[in-house]
Amino acid sequence: MRKILVVGGGYAGFYTAWRLEKKLRRGEAEVVVVDPRPYMTYQPFLPEVVAGSVEARHAAVSLRRNLRRTKIVAGMVVGISHADRTVTIRPAQGETYTMAYDVIAVTAGAVTRTFDVPGVAERAIGMKHVEEAVAIRDRLFTAFDEAAGLEPGPRRRKLLTVTFVGGGFSGVEGMAELLSLARALLKKYPELSESDLAFHLVEASGRILPEVSDKPGQWVVENFEKRGAVVHLNTTMTSADDGHVVLSDGSEFDSELIVWTAGNAATRLLRNHTDLPHNERGLVQVRADLRIGTADEVIPDAWAAGDDAAVPDLATGTGYTVPNAQNAVRQGKVLAKNLLRSLRGKEPKDYVHHSLGIIATLGLGSGIFQYKGIVIKGLLAWLMHRGYHVLAVPTWDRKMRVLAIWLVSFFYGRDIVSLASVQSPRDAFQNEARKTVRVEQIS
Repeated sequence: MRKILVVGGGYAGFYTAWRLEKKLRRGEAEVVVVDPRPYMTYQPFLPEVVAGSVEARHAAVSLRRNLRRTKIVAGMVVGISHADRTVTIRPAQGETYTMAYDVIAVTAGAVTRTFDVPGVAERAIGMKHVEEAVAIRDRLFTAFDEAAGLEPGPRRRKLLTVTFVGGGFSGVEGMAELLSLARALLKKYPELSESDLAFHLVEASGRILPEVSDKPGQWVVENFEKRGAVVHLNTTMTSADDGHVVLSDGSEFDSELIVWTAGNAATRLLRNHTDLPHNERGLVQVRADLRIGTADEVIPDAWAAGDDAAVPDLATGTGYTVPNAQNAVRQGKVLAKNLLRSLRGKEPKDYVHHSLGIIATLGLGSGIFQYKGIVIKGLLAWLMHRGYHVLAVPTWDRKMRVLAIWLVSFFYGRDIVSLASVQSPRDAFQNEARKTVRVEQIS
């Protein structure tokens, strides 16, 4: 029985394994998924996790619960030697080891692209994982609690200043949802006013949301500005030491919360630790049928899909497919079908996906949708956003849980309880233990 090794349990990896489980005949192949996390993150929900509109655990889909006939390995693939048909795995616990395979599907995803900006590594938070979204939300609540006890001044201003770097979907949706939450929180903090809030979006290019056309993109900028945010276009962050932000446009301000969403980069695995071919950006070189290789040469038994793969975009005829959820999910499904076809001696089919349109949430009750020349803004787009994603999130239990949270929030509003201390759960116990030791020493 052949072993199919899926590297990564994100969108593409999860859907590849999920579809294979449903379609493989008994004894036809064994499927193994290797991922350091025990769940697949539904990333389009992360902005709503930031805002408290979706519970963090509802944006995570358990691998073991849903991939019941797949072997799940908790670890990270740190090397691929396709010439030997082996991978090197670093487990959560224990020594690094190798695992053999017959067929490999590389769906490792991408990592947040960072630059050598002073202070960013020490101060900023990314927004690719559930834990990061929760930390962003809790830090905002903590900042409000602390600022409410201070007189107006530089310290209070810094606490209530938020900076997002990157004007793609993650940055725009994340800032929009956090801004919506912050404005709503003001009702619970009579000590604070709207003038105390400062939100900044920093984007290196001349526009935000590059997937939408110019006028809708400009409308989003104006929407932010009407709500009191500042959008810095054609601007980069040059420093963030100790939360003091310096921008290339000359702006300087102190910011307690800095969120880094400046695009994606290939993982170090694909850039440095594999013999599989990749392009200048470090992405695996993939044919339109998702086999690794070029038009002239195919690497046997090697496949790739998702954000780590340079898949030719047959729908437009130019470049590669956009690294987003729409493509990753659909590529995972096509990859599973092509793996089955290959196992059964049939030729794989090309991946072609015509975009269903672009949709983004801009905070509670506001959104934007574009499909070719059709643009919808405001409440209707926001409802479309929620409807699309509750249908798109995998598994019925997640759909029902998310709908339940939205229904409760409609009647009772967002839950504004902060659990920042959960990030250091032993502090209270350790402090009490130290006090007990000191008392005993004195007595």
